[in-house]
Amino acid sequence: MNKMCGKDKTSELRAVWIATVTNIDWPSKKGLTVKQQKEEYIKLLNDVTEMGMNAVVVQIKPTADAFYPSSYGPWSEYLTGVQGKDPGYDPLCFLLEETHRRKLEFHAWFNPYRITMNHTDLNRLSEDHPARRHPDWVAAYGRQLYYNPGIPAVQDFIVKGIEEVVKNYDIDAVHMDDYFYPYKIAGVEFPDLDTYEQYGKNCFENIDDWRRDNVNKLVKQINTAIKKEKPHVKFGISPFGVWRNKADDPTGSNTTAGMTNYDDLYADTREWIQQGYLDYIAPQIYWSIGFAPAAYDILVDWWKNETEGRPVHLYIGQAAYKINQNADPAWSDPEEYPRQIALNRSSSVMGSIHFSLKDVNRNPLGIKDRLINDLYHNPALIPEMPWLTAPAGSLQQNDEKC
Repeated sequence: MNKMCGKDKTSELRAVWIATVTNIDWPSKKGLTVKQQKEEYIKLLNDVTEMGMNAVVVQIKPTADAFYPSSYGPWSEYLTGVQGKDPGYDPLCFLLEETHRRKLEFHAWFNPYRITMNHTDLNRLSEDHPARRHPDWVAAYGRQLYYNPGIPAVQDFIVKGIEEVVKNYDIDAVHMDDYFYPYKIAGVEFPDLDTYEQYGKNCFENIDDWRRDNVNKLVKQINTAIKKEKPHVKFGISPFGVWRNKADDPTGSNTTAGMTNYDDLYADTREWIQQGYLDYIAPQIYWSIGFAPAAYDILVDWWKNETEGRPVHLYIGQAAYKINQNADPAWSDPEEYPRQIALNRSSSVMGSIHFSLKDVNRNPLGIKDRLINDLYHNPALIPEMPWLTAPAGSLQQNDEKC
């Protein structure tokens, strides 16, 4: 427990994802005026505060673009409706100012590789898009374009793009979610064999090991760049909920998930924890307690064992979007979500991130009311990370320049 003003206060991260891709959470649609965008975000922050949360995870680079003036990507189309069009203000500066004014932490959420959501035409990107200047960096997979993770110049470019934000804005954390190598399409290989032969074949007999190494290098380099620029800024990742199934690795979880981080997304989350590349990990355990293929309780216990005794906080990504919306009958039980939070608290889990604000605000099965009146009724402090150097005037930095 931490003490504040003479009273005991719980330490627990209570965060929510605010997704900007395809206008999921904010802005509600493309092309709103600056005034409308600002009013919407302030309303969302008021909702977050009312629910007793203490942090927001805001997507500021959803598709190799930016919600701020950037040298590493064009203005996001989710602001104006036109990629590359200046919205007339600096949204990130505004977001930070309003978030910190309410004493909330701001975790800046980046998607490192994704360039498009539903097309593979480079010519549809804005003229100033780095992917058009470097078409050799780009790989098409399914109906999307990605920066090729195996190209060293791409890795450097991504790291510098994150470093730009850390340097220029007083964010509290850099955050990435589960999108590394893309989710697999049955029968379709990611088109990086030539890249492997050029950069990896001499060092790795197996293309899968090389892909994992590419992601490991990126994660390590991002952490190093953050800490070099601002040692107090946290780095957290929210991966898919299963590292590996026990059938594939005896040290994996007792699950039978159809895909895993290690084997399918080439994200060796265990390596990041063991090597200290992260300050927190927030696995997306988007299944119910007792769900046979991947049980919430089994996975919480597995991740708890992985992080125990290490300088890495364990938070859980919670599936608010599934409440009363899923074939699994457990999600129709109004007590399932509260039971998950109770289970977290009885373990060494240090908090939750809810996906997403829009879904919590729908108040399915009364969950928003439960957060306000019960689960998050008493305030909580952000858990401390003693291995980081705290900035002067934490949470109230230099956002007034907006």
